[in-house]
Amino acid sequence: MAPKVKPAILKGTRDFLPSQMVKRAYLVDTIRKVFERFGFDPLETPAIERWETLSGKYGEEGERLIYRFQDRGGRELGLRYDLTVPLARVVAMYPHLPKPFKRYQIQPVWRAEKPQKGRFREFVQCDVDIVGSSDMLADAEIIAVVYAALTELGLQGFKIKINNRKVIRGMIEVAGAPIEQELDIARAIDKLDKIGVEGVRKELEQRQIDKAVIERILDIMTLRGSDESVFAAAEKVLGTSEAALEGLQELRQVFEYLDLLEVPTGVYELDLSLVRGLDYYTGPVFETVMEQPKIGSIMGGGRYDRLIGIFTGQDIPATGTSIGLDRLVTVMDELDAWPIQTETRTEVLVVRFDPELTPLYLHITQTLRKSGFNTDFYTGKKNLRGQLGYAKDRGIPVVILIGSDEAQSQSATVRHMPTGQQATLPQSNLIPYIRKLLGKE
Repeated sequence: MAPKVKPAILKGTRDFLPSQMVKRAYLVDTIRKVFERFGFDPLETPAIERWETLSGKYGEEGERLIYRFQDRGGRELGLRYDLTVPLARVVAMYPHLPKPFKRYQIQPVWRAEKPQKGRFREFVQCDVDIVGSSDMLADAEIIAVVYAALTELGLQGFKIKINNRKVIRGMIEVAGAPIEQELDIARAIDKLDKIGVEGVRKELEQRQIDKAVIERILDIMTLRGSDESVFAAAEKVLGTSEAALEGLQELRQVFEYLDLLEVPTGVYELDLSLVRGLDYYTGPVFETVMEQPKIGSIMGGGRYDRLIGIFTGQDIPATGTSIGLDRLVTVMDELDAWPIQTETRTEVLVVRFDPELTPLYLHITQTLRKSGFNTDFYTGKKNLRGQLGYAKDRGIPVVILIGSDEAQSQSATVRHMPTGQQATLPQSNLIPYIRKLLGKE
């Protein structure tokens, strides 16, 4: 006998049991339909990429989190850190793809995070991107598709924050900081939600930023009010920066397009403190946060016009975003917002009451399946009571019972497990009756 192996998984990874997978599949199916409604096509890429594909794209902190290893041939490889860099590689490898190239991708990514609540080493991202368009309409459409997806899920209480990395650069210029400190300052500002204004101030001081510069930056990035008042104040304060004025003009265009795309004005806002931490962003950036429940960011993205050029030698404009599947599950759980049965996707169980009637049971089972019902036929050895317990444990809402009397009269007993109610009816009436029970009329 082989030695016993203790069953375990790597910390920071998870098994998803059926009740969890039902929820995740519902979210993926809903998001996919919305993406496709907006004209996006699916793409998948390998989990493993060449190291040179991944390295140098995420900044120092991001690069430390990439799973890096050598294969038996000595090749330097890495696990996919996000879905954006693989997309850039795909665009470079397949130049014949029609532009603008609108793709969505729903796959796991891996990061060597320190496991803690809400942070995992493996998680699923739902990305949607437009490659080959420099028009701000592309950025607005990315925001609109996110709004549509969250609305389709029945979610409210979220806010889409929007800024522009050119505005961040202009803020740093006007404040009087050397431009070579831009990334250090941006990374500190990006932590505002986590560490607050005082935390950002201390972080900038630790990076040897002049105190007067810090105060000017904090004054600008914390401008608040209506979108128009923030636009006006920012244009006045940042008027000496060509980059900032260009960024603000781009944002005005995005906001105009969002109105035309029928995204309600109360759903999004101009937030001059929004940075997005990745180094490859070049223009508008956006992030969606849940205000109820306060779960933090569930979507983030932006424009990255120079990333693909690393692979092609020629810049290609691109913009996109990523929706975090795990955060969405948490939100739906906390709001108890699932419009589906979440224990199982099986709708009907045909009980094996009398083994001699198995041919009839299989006929009923197949008839139900052909009629569109997710139907299971019991193949175990439990008695009737045990089979009903099996249906209850799995959360199957409808059970079909046929004994010798029912077989002889061509009838069937249908039990609705959530209520315990049951009825006996002709087998020919099973389909409309079950459809009614399940609310599928």
